[in-house]
Amino acid sequence: MENCMFCKIVQGEIKANIIYEDELVIVFLDIDPINKGHLLIIPRKHKLDLDELSFEESSKIMEVSKMMIRVLKKQFNLDGYSIMQNGGEFNDIGHYHMHVFPRYKKDGFGWTFGEVEDHDLSDIGKKFIKEISNTK
Repeated sequence: MENCMFCKIVQGEIKANIIYEDELVIVFLDIDPINKGHLLIIPRKHKLDLDELSFEESSKIMEVSKMMIRVLKKQFNLDGYSIMQNGGEFNDIGHYHMHVFPRYKKDGFGWTFGEVEDHDLSDIGKKFIKEISNTK
């Protein structure tokens, strides 16, 4: 994509602190990290969401995320780690990316929970099961 910042990193038009790359993915340090060592894993090909990735791309991203976690555990005295990605309107870059970052007790990062009025898990589960059976 012409105006995609991550595509420009892939093409070498924008400099990034790349720490790993292969034929499918690139890993670089996030310029706005949650914690020191915050990494982004992106596919070389422009994709917006997880469901657009090929099996090979999604498998490679998970394989590389495991490798990066092993490195984080060796390099940082972390208490844990988080892996996350945002899709659709919440993908602020417009190019699929997975965040992998070290976590520390009292680092201030965490989920905020809203109120869910209709919380019938049985009904929600039935809707998922029906939709899954329709996608096979």
